Amino acid sequence: MDRLIYTKLLKWKNSEYRKPLILLGARQVGKTYILNQFGRQEFDTLVYINCHNNAFAESLFRDFDMNRILYDIEQQYEQHIVAGKTLLVFDEIQEVHNGISSLKYFCEECRDLHVAVAGSLLGISLREDESYPVGKVDTLRMYPMTFTEFLLACNRKNLCNSLDGCLWENLTTSHETLTDLLRQYYFCGGMPEAVQAWVESRDARWVRQIQLEILDAYERDIAKHTSVMAGRIHQVWSSIPAQLAKENKKFIFGMVKKGARAAEYELALQWLADAGLVYRVERCKSAQLPLKFYADSSAFKIYLLDVGLLAAMTETEPKDILLGSKAFSEFKGAFSENYALEQIKTIGNIGVYYYSKDNSQLEIDFLLQCAGRVIPTEVKAEENVKSKSLHTFVQTNQPGMKGLRVSMKPYTKQEWMENIPLYGVESYLKKQCSDIMTE
Repeated sequence: MDRLIYTKLLKWKNSEYRKPLILLGARQVGKTYILNQFGRQEFDTLVYINCHNNAFAESLFRDFDMNRILYDIEQQYEQHIVAGKTLLVFDEIQEVHNGISSLKYFCEECRDLHVAVAGSLLGISLREDESYPVGKVDTLRMYPMTFTEFLLACNRKNLCNSLDGCLWENLTTSHETLTDLLRQYYFCGGMPEAVQAWVESRDARWVRQIQLEILDAYERDIAKHTSVMAGRIHQVWSSIPAQLAKENKKFIFGMVKKGARAAEYELALQWLADAGLVYRVERCKSAQLPLKFYADSSAFKIYLLDVGLLAAMTETEPKDILLGSKAFSEFKGAFSENYALEQIKTIGNIGVYYYSKDNSQLEIDFLLQCAGRVIPTEVKAEENVKSKSLHTFVQTNQPGMKGLRVSMKPYTKQEWMENIPLYGVESYLKKQCSDIMTE
């Protein structure tokens, strides 16, 4: 399957300032697949080493003699390693002692060699027995497949081209088709194995089984902790659907467990964020730049990494998502808000917050900082698109501010805001940020 991160991998390969690459991401998002595909297509040889339960890999970094390390790899895998022609991949690099530290020496002594490693966000960032090679590596973050990548997997390249170009008039004629494909994406989500199963079979039961197996794998990762910590992580994890179903989606610790306090569950919540399983969106008290100056870390919303996994977690019937408009309205728009954030996160150069006041009901779903501008954004799950809060917010903030409404309606434009269809949020914001940066 085509992944948009491939372009970034090519840029890394061809950069004269290239360092060893760490490809980060939650489990099951496709890191291994894309590095193997990249190695086979862009290099003469690919040397792939899976470090999980690998006795050879365990002993490989007993010291940092790079000549010995490369010689041992060549002998073990019976492949000649040639700088510029070989991609050397270490998968699950966090599983072996000194694996992460070795990247410093690959950078300093084997700079011409293309080295890429994959690992879980949590394992690489929290390995306590070795130092992270700051300044000696390049990093890329990989997410579940976006809606655009889902369309490519469904062989809908023409629709992708129209979305990439934000050709809204052309897309109006395909509005119903894109809405139906969006329903399918809400059900499948962006985990590559689930998408592949859907593309090959259209078997909703098979897709749901894959999603449940992925959720079970995450539960097993949680269970590796002490019983107290594992219990708290599980409680936070299990509370997410109910948190998202509220009208006000601010995270409430009391919904995790009656009487729960932040001090008890903050580490559990941080573990889920470090593992890439949830996204934390903090409140912002002002629309002034930079938004980070006005962030309030004590108030935040939590979203799941994948809308398809959210559907599986909530045990939502596949037919309720795939047929009709129920998917867009269920749980007070939780699916649509979660979906929109997923697409925004993949763009990479957008700061994401939300806005609310303590003394009023005015709330903006997302406050985006994009290349020197603030874009207040509301997500509407249905065609009822009254945007009183957004209109008030735009009118009472700095001159020239323009709001963004993401809804089920086709593209429309007003003096104070633009309405884009839900299926166009990724493409619109990519173009918006690109246009702003070239002004």
